[in-house]
Amino acid sequence: MDIYRYDESVLEKGFKRIAGIDEAGRGPLAGPVVAAAVVLPRGQKIERLRDSKKVPEKEREFLFFEILGSCVDVGVGMIDADEIDRINILRATKRAMEKAVNDLSTEPDILVIDAVHLSSVSIEQISHIKGESVSASIAAASIIAKVVRDRLMYQYHNIYPLYGFEKHKGYGTKEHIEKLRHYGPCPIHRKSFEKVMSLALSLNIS
Repeated sequence: MDIYRYDESVLEKGFKRIAGIDEAGRGPLAGPVVAAAVVLPRGQKIERLRDSKKVPEKEREFLFFEILGSCVDVGVGMIDADEIDRINILRATKRAMEKAVNDLSTEPDILVIDAVHLSSVSIEQISHIKGESVSASIAAASIIAKVVRDRLMYQYHNIYPLYGFEKHKGYGTKEHIEKLRHYGPCPIHRKSFEKVMSLALSLNIS
């Protein structure tokens, strides 16, 4: 499917400013969830723009700057591990997306969002499962969110070098689980996640 054609079909309904929204970091055991909202220019295409999960890291960096250099507007929102633990990951994801929308310089006419609906946002919305494969705007947001989050995890690696965050970015890899088992969770681990909680309890780490 032509992801640009989808966005054009939305604009042809009379909307002038469409913002795509996606998140990165919903599934990891550590670190924030990051969301991005991106407004792309009508009629302009970014070559090889696609779902961030299908893009190698070096190419994501290239596309990140291509998007920033050509987009009409971009907003970013993030929620840290402590708040994720307080309100749960779904609510945290929605809150990060709401922050990303509020971070835009101008309110869009319509939002196209990966998988969720933002009930607290009054702007008209379309929600798509695997939306980053459907909409160019969502794909662009997925790239922005992923690169921003990865850069944050590199910074966290410098603060907590024992866990290998620069490699797994907080996801529950075998290496990460082994580090958790050995050292216990650090301040950016999501204590409410079952894999972290079971290890924390067994090690008596609050």
